[in-house]
Amino acid sequence: MSKTNAPVLELQDLNVNFTTPDGEVNAVRGVSMTIEPGQCVGVVGESGSGKSQSFLAAMGLLASNGKATGSIKFRGREILNLPRRELNQVRGAKMTMIFQDPLTSLTPHKRVGAQLMEVLAIHKNMRGEQAQKHCIDWLDRVRLPEAARRMKQYPHELSGGMRQRVMIAMAMLCDPELLIADEPTTALDVTVQAQVLDLMNELKNETKAAIALITHDMGVVARMCEKICVMEKGVYVEKNSADNIFYHPEHDYTKMLLSSMPRLDRPGQILSIAETKRNGVKTVLEVDDVKVHFPVQVSGGVFPKTRPLRAVDGVSFTLGDGETLGIVGESGCGKSTLARAVLRLVPVKSGQVSWIGSNLLDLDKKQMRAHRQDLQIVFQDPLASLDPRMTIGQSIAEPLQTFAPQMDKEQRRNKVKEMLQKVDLSPNMINRYPHELSGGQNQRVGIARAMIGDPKLVICDEAVSALDVSVQAQVIKLLARLQKETGMSMIFISHDLAVVREISHRIMVLYMGRIVELADRDAIYEDARHPYTKALIAAVPVPDPKTERNRKSVALVGELPSPMDSRAGLQFLPSRITGDETTEQYRPKLIEVSPEHFVAEHDACASSKGLLAS
Repeated sequence: MSKTNAPVLELQDLNVNFTTPDGEVNAVRGVSMTIEPGQCVGVVGESGSGKSQSFLAAMGLLASNGKATGSIKFRGREILNLPRRELNQVRGAKMTMIFQDPLTSLTPHKRVGAQLMEVLAIHKNMRGEQAQKHCIDWLDRVRLPEAARRMKQYPHELSGGMRQRVMIAMAMLCDPELLIADEPTTALDVTVQAQVLDLMNELKNETKAAIALITHDMGVVARMCEKICVMEKGVYVEKNSADNIFYHPEHDYTKMLLSSMPRLDRPGQILSIAETKRNGVKTVLEVDDVKVHFPVQVSGGVFPKTRPLRAVDGVSFTLGDGETLGIVGESGCGKSTLARAVLRLVPVKSGQVSWIGSNLLDLDKKQMRAHRQDLQIVFQDPLASLDPRMTIGQSIAEPLQTFAPQMDKEQRRNKVKEMLQKVDLSPNMINRYPHELSGGQNQRVGIARAMIGDPKLVICDEAVSALDVSVQAQVIKLLARLQKETGMSMIFISHDLAVVREISHRIMVLYMGRIVELADRDAIYEDARHPYTKALIAAVPVPDPKTERNRKSVALVGELPSPMDSRAGLQFLPSRITGDETTEQYRPKLIEVSPEHFVAEHDACASSKGLLAS
């Protein structure tokens, strides 16, 4: 076979082993696969299955304690363990990689333009004005607004979606034959994820580049891939076409991945908790016109000027006893800030937060402390929110020292063991430290810590976003079970709309610090009225190839506007915009379009394609 007809990438009996203090770890065990020109192949599996290590070996990027054996051929040429000088002729030019976190992949102290032009200088010997023009052309092709200005900016000045576009442009600069995308959309909002996936698909069709897509999201591979390799514990347990994987899975692990993933088109696959009707439910939390504004300095000098950043700009809602309210929206819409405002963890500019008749915003620190036992929060990153120097037993018991001082050490220990069992952890883990547990286990520890004092309200702030689909399903079931057992109310914040529909009774959609739609969990998906809600729903990938091929795209144009711009909240009501960005604007009203279904005012002709990119 000539090199021109050879597969773009061919793995044969590849093994990747790591030497550790605890012995040798076999990360990849004898895998084989081929990727043809113009083909998108998905490699799916949970964290630790070995997905990334196969391709890091191909790129020569294994950690120093790693060793790869077997064969990796690029266009028929053996590249495994090639000397660095020879490998550099292939990687970065003909074979490129997009990493999961663009912020850590881009050099923080170098401008975006300098980093892009460096690639051209090394691989194409292209410099100066010609290189700059080529970089701007590619930034335009990946739909990065104001490409010439972005060339002069640093990575921290760009949003997550913008940085990911820069990484794609950098990977495509030299017209590669193979693009390796390692979880390229995991940390992105659904709308940005949809744009990035569509962009990668367009580039594949235009340039005929092959794509290796590494992910744990079955919806993403349904949208993108023709062939799928399912990986578990270092081996491919199933390899087949996308249609066969989704409609006729053979391996139990593949079936488990598919069944664990919540689907917008089939609610209640994991559980169905929306049995409670709101009629007659006692209201325990009432939030009225809450505003959280942060002063941001916009000019220097002796008398610097500040302008308010409207993180939460007049939000009102109620929460019933034993009810779950889901809050969705893109990054920067104010979801987490609103949660912290409810718990008085950030200063609130104005409004009321009434908890069972008491306005929390009027209470002093001592009075507020008395309510803390009833009001708890589970954070997104359990490893960052747990003290690494404390055992998980000590972390879970800590709230009892404050809220149940009458308990002695033995009573606290017994209570912790009981709580560990409730969150499906072995009591024998009580003396382990957070770094000795997996992400899902640490998230259970965070839930146990929040639940140990029998709270009446628990706020879950992106509590399952970073977890594998199977662990995510387990945590959702756990939260639903605990809610049923204790009768607690819950606010569930996430950018994953399928998960929110699975666990919530009602759903609230936030845009630029304001509510644009609030309704029952089924009504908001089956009868979405606001253009922004429609765009969010249309962007969620469904783990069904046929559905994905036939879905109509509802695209949001450009990035979210700045919350410092007073006009930002009127993107779907442009007829009411007056003056410049400092002018006080009209506030869209929430209108009840049907019982318990509220929608913010928007222009009849407004659509998601009318979203300004300012």
